[in-house]
Amino acid sequence: MQADSTGQGEAPQRRDEAPQRRGERWRAPYATDPAATRGRLIPEAISPTRSDFQRDRDRIIHSSAFRRLKHKTQVFVHHEGDHYRTRLTHTLEVSQIARALARALGLDEDLAEALALSHDLGHTCFGHTGEDSLDACMADHGGFDHNAQALRIVTRLERRYAGFDGLNLAWETLEGLVKHNGPLLEPDGRPTRRWIGRGIPAAILEYNALNDLELARFAGPEAQAAALADDIAYDSHDLDDGLRAGLFDLADLAEVPFLSDLLTEIDRLHPNLESSRKIHELARRVITRFVEDVIAESTRRIDALNPSSVGDIRAAQAPVIAFSEAIAEADAAIKTFLFARMYRHPGVLAVRAKANIIVADLFGRFTAEPGAMPEEWSAGLAEPGRIARRVADYIAGMTDTYAALAHKRLFATTPDLSWSPNSRSLPLTEA
Repeated sequence: MQADSTGQGEAPQRRDEAPQRRGERWRAPYATDPAATRGRLIPEAISPTRSDFQRDRDRIIHSSAFRRLKHKTQVFVHHEGDHYRTRLTHTLEVSQIARALARALGLDEDLAEALALSHDLGHTCFGHTGEDSLDACMADHGGFDHNAQALRIVTRLERRYAGFDGLNLAWETLEGLVKHNGPLLEPDGRPTRRWIGRGIPAAILEYNALNDLELARFAGPEAQAAALADDIAYDSHDLDDGLRAGLFDLADLAEVPFLSDLLTEIDRLHPNLESSRKIHELARRVITRFVEDVIAESTRRIDALNPSSVGDIRAAQAPVIAFSEAIAEADAAIKTFLFARMYRHPGVLAVRAKANIIVADLFGRFTAEPGAMPEEWSAGLAEPGRIARRVADYIAGMTDTYAALAHKRLFATTPDLSWSPNSRSLPLTEA
């Protein structure tokens, strides 16, 4: 028996135990196999050095929409502090968690990463405020949904390649992007609960008519892992940002038993720990407990299903990559807390109201006066029915900064989005 670096002996391991214990790569039979991809809508030559999913990841990273995430709001607008998350830093955190889940469960890491990197491409400026505002503006024109907008971006709006519009991503990547929140249709063809009131976005239905994404089936396991990674990242970093912004205190987290237990553990292991370090300890424990739970619960579900292929995952009656019941309740409790204490905080709501004015004003001006947009966006708008969607595409692509500057150029007064929370960021130097 060989001693490890700590001098302690380590028991021999079976081969199938090694990946989860050592972090080695392995591929399960139910993983999505890039060699068996359903391909791209427009056929392309195979890369000699990268799988299709690696190429998709690279195309997403090099897209204009991905770069713009740097200056798009997560919760706080960009000038409120350099340490708060933006849409880009959120995306990177989701990607890291998705890869960790994929590796532990034997999934294709590159596909999980591509889906994590692309899941928020369709978000507007000013976070969910921008989406809500655009959705209201587009009420008579099919509405606005960031998931459908992401599909428009990767299939139509990005114009980087000589042979096609969009990024011409693999079928499996598009499937996971569209079904980020699960199937869109019931087995009998009716919309699922999420879409039963407003209907499935036209952009998704139009593309699905060209390239069937099987909207009534679950996405592959990598997409399911990326969706949970999104939830985990949200919970962890919004708690972190909210605490550092002073929107709530560590003592307030006693409302959530899961968080209260973690804080008790931190106090037991690290008595009298300064608040800034305690916040870090809490955030990383949230991620660790959630990730470990997903691995354990998903392993249990996989063992029960005994899938022999990714098709068995898609045909299952429920998600296979999932939280346990206890952690699902903790996730819901954290989101309820954050909704009340952070997303509906008076300071945040005040900025949201001002951002809503900017988006609504821009939409009104551009639909009435398309020539106020750059020529590449205003050209070819002779048909009135196309104007609203083109304007929505243009505004959705704006960063917070660009939207504010565009408003200042077109209107006499522009709402001041400044708001300075009582930041509790770590000191930049030692005391």
